[in-house]
Amino acid sequence: MRVLVVDDDLSICRLLEAQLAAEGFAVASCCEGRQALEMAANTNFDVVLLDLVMPGMSGLEMLPELRAMAVPPEVVMITGQPDVETAIEAMKLDAYDYVVKPVDPPKLRQVVRKAGERRRLERENQALRHVVSKVDRVSTIIGVSPQMRRVLEIVDRVAASAAPVLITGETGTGKGLIAKTIHRRSDRAGIPLMPINCAGIQEALLESELFGHEKGAFTGAQTVKPGLFEVVDGGTVFLDEIGEMSATMQAKLLQVLDEGHLRRVGGTKLRQVDVRILAATNRDLKKEVLNGRFRQDLFYRLNVVRVELPPLRERRDDIPGLIDLYLKRFAPQSEPPKNLSPRALQYLKDHSWPGNVREVSNVIEGVVLMSRGSTIQLDDLPPSLRPSADLLPDGGGEESEPRPLAEIQRLHILRTLSWTQGQKARAARLLGINVKTLNNKIKAYGIES
Repeated sequence: MRVLVVDDDLSICRLLEAQLAAEGFAVASCCEGRQALEMAANTNFDVVLLDLVMPGMSGLEMLPELRAMAVPPEVVMITGQPDVETAIEAMKLDAYDYVVKPVDPPKLRQVVRKAGERRRLERENQALRHVVSKVDRVSTIIGVSPQMRRVLEIVDRVAASAAPVLITGETGTGKGLIAKTIHRRSDRAGIPLMPINCAGIQEALLESELFGHEKGAFTGAQTVKPGLFEVVDGGTVFLDEIGEMSATMQAKLLQVLDEGHLRRVGGTKLRQVDVRILAATNRDLKKEVLNGRFRQDLFYRLNVVRVELPPLRERRDDIPGLIDLYLKRFAPQSEPPKNLSPRALQYLKDHSWPGNVREVSNVIEGVVLMSRGSTIQLDDLPPSLRPSADLLPDGGGEESEPRPLAEIQRLHILRTLSWTQGQKARAARLLGINVKTLNNKIKAYGIES
């Protein structure tokens, strides 16, 4: 907990500083109001102990400015002459509490701890408001294979540290789930994990999201907004698709990691932050460094601990467990989970799963919804998984001439679109590609209708 003591009497500052430091608090002190406001603007103090009467700027004059900050500290007033009217005025201005000189050390410790706890809860609530509310549909790691057991061993060893972690792997392998697991097992789990997709936000907006902005910093910036790094101070930020981050943003992120402070967009003051970084990418960042598309110094800074997630085709022992998990998860309410026929299960186990765990989730959700009986048969599987005579040589005979790859792909896309009743987003997920790629192929193969 960070505490700022503000009193025009230097001896009182030193005394309170020593008492609070002995309790394990990080304490700073100041004897002048304007300087104290500047210190509070640059450092995320949890609690400010503020003398009521000071020359120049009084505590009552400082209090509204402290409470108007983007991430305000809790304020405990210090007074040498207890006055009911003055205390009421301070409480109206949103002071947490007040203590009377000479300050009783046990009373001081109790008040500061309670004020700090309230401030922590306020920060957590603010953090939760930043996170889009949605159901965490993938919250269990299935890992019986040797590859996943090694991954989980690394997760257990690194979770308790504050070291950055770089999570790599193909799309859909569960990089976000690994990040959540590391955070939940860490000492920072009391503050919500802050995820942000670096590929899904424009550069200017990404800087504002991460570092915040001042009022008037750009068109539409009508208020001061603290960034995620400030809001989650003391917690963890998950930077997904970090390989898509621009060179400018890479430089700014490196500065925060190296120096522990940031500057809001449109601002001039440096603000101290303590944030753990978990980053994920499906790119080979070593190659990106060699090709000049990713900063070498940032790569070394992020790659303190590396977690490499193997694709599902390399850990087939995990496929039955994943299928069982999603059969239970997507089962209709008040109905027992469906099961798979032996042939259907075998085809699912033999599939290459280019979309990895995400593809398993999408496929099982679809077949649970579309299949009629309690047992999912081979014919209930989507076209991308079940065998089809259309994808074999003409008539399926062994001596027939093979079809061109483009024709097989065209038929495969047609069948998938038919199975999803023309829903391109679902078809793209089943095919393991994005909607833009699917639209390009539809146009190229002349199957717009």
